[in-house]
Amino acid sequence: MVLAWLTRMVASPPVTASSDSPGRTRSLGAALAAHLQPGDVVLVSGELGAGKTVLVQGMAAALGVVEPVTSPTFALLHEHQGTRLRLLHADAWRLSSPAEAVDLALAEEVGDGRTALVVEWGELAAAALPGDHLRILIEPGQGEEDRTLHLFLMGPSWEGRRDVLLAGLPTAGGPG
Repeated sequence: MVLAWLTRMVASPPVTASSDSPGRTRSLGAALAAHLQPGDVVLVSGELGAGKTVLVQGMAAALGVVEPVTSPTFALLHEHQGTRLRLLHADAWRLSSPAEAVDLALAEEVGDGRTALVVEWGELAAAALPGDHLRILIEPGQGEEDRTLHLFLMGPSWEGRRDVLLAGLPTAGGPG
């Protein structure tokens, strides 16, 4: 149902990738991190236990973050310094309104020219963030650890990276 809703919001089809294990999901996160730029916003959605934090762990590792990356559910926001980018990792699950996301000033934080933002339960904070962002929906597959990741390129910055994402991510039916 969420996939159908997201698909109606974008002009082009999502980039789709598959995972059969947490390790593979981390690898997908690492491959995605290779394309992150300062100011990027990534909103990750999926049911509880879908692998949102696992995906962020892969992104963080590829950015050179050395400390453990855990879900910021109760802290709302964790900051991780990588070798290439500073990674802000937020969790919007506990937010009760977009106004609370505005109060966190996440949009301002990514404007410093050295930071990327990833928000778990991103659909709850989307209204408070830039329209140019990447939305990732993680859905369960047939096997217990199988996942399908749908990457929706929202806005010109991300749509302009479609070809490199398709070439660089192990996509469903593609390389990898």
